[in-house]
Amino acid sequence: MRAAMACLASVGGLFAALPGHAGVFAPPPGCELEMTVQLHQCQVANHYRCAGDPAGYRNVAYADGSGVFFISQIDDETRWIESFSPETGEIDQLDIAGSKDNASFSALLAEGRDDYDFVTRNNFGEVRRNIGHDQLTGESVTIDGVALERCTFDLRIEDGAGNFVARRTGQQYISRKMRIFFSDIEEFENAQGDKVQSMDGPVTFAFPGDEGFAAAEPQFDCDMLMTNMSPTLTYPLSEEAL
Repeated sequence: MRAAMACLASVGGLFAALPGHAGVFAPPPGCELEMTVQLHQCQVANHYRCAGDPAGYRNVAYADGSGVFFISQIDDETRWIESFSPETGEIDQLDIAGSKDNASFSALLAEGRDDYDFVTRNNFGEVRRNIGHDQLTGESVTIDGVALERCTFDLRIEDGAGNFVARRTGQQYISRKMRIFFSDIEEFENAQGDKVQSMDGPVTFAFPGDEGFAAAEPQFDCDMLMTNMSPTLTYPLSEEAL
C-alpha cells in the first residue's frame, strides 16, 4: 500500500492523504481541509482542496474503521476526474476526450436532469463505459443544518466491448451551494446477478472550528457492521457519483 501511495504522490501529489495521527485526518501538504462528513455504514469522508489543482477541483478521502480505503478527485461539474483504492492499488481516470457526454452538475441544476455517457480507464488496462442519468425529485431536506435536495440515479456500466458489468440505482443528495453529491440509498447488481443494497448517507457535517472537524474515524453504525447486521458496503457512489 505504501509503495502505491508513493507512486501516486510522485505523479500528482494528490492521493497521499492519510490520518496525521490517531483520530485526526491530515490532507497532503499544500492542501486545505474544508469539511468532514460522518456517514452511515461506519464511514467518514474528509473533503479538501489543493493549491496546485485546477480551479474547482475537490478531493475526498473515505475511511472506515481500518483507515482510508478510497480517495477521489472531482471537478466543479462533479465529474470523477481520478480515484485511488489503497487496498488494490487501482487508479481510475476519466477519459474526458473519449466520452460522448460528460456529467454536468450545471445541467442538473438548470434542467432537473442530467444524462451522461462517459468512459473511465484504470491502470490495469480496464475500460468502463458509464451510461445513466441523475434526476432531481423536487424534495428538499436538511441534515445537521445543511440544506440538501434529493436526487435519483440510474447507472449502467459496460466494459470496453460493450458487455454488461454492473448496474447501480438509488437516490443521493445534492448541495447546490457546495456543488457536490452525497450518497444515500443504493442497489448494486453485477453481471453474475449478485445484488447488494447499502445506505451510507450523511449523518453529521463538521466545518472548520466545529467539533468533529478533521475526524479520521467513523462514528455511526460501526457496532452493527462488526456484528454483521448491516449489508455489505460498496465504494462510495457520489460523483463522486459514479
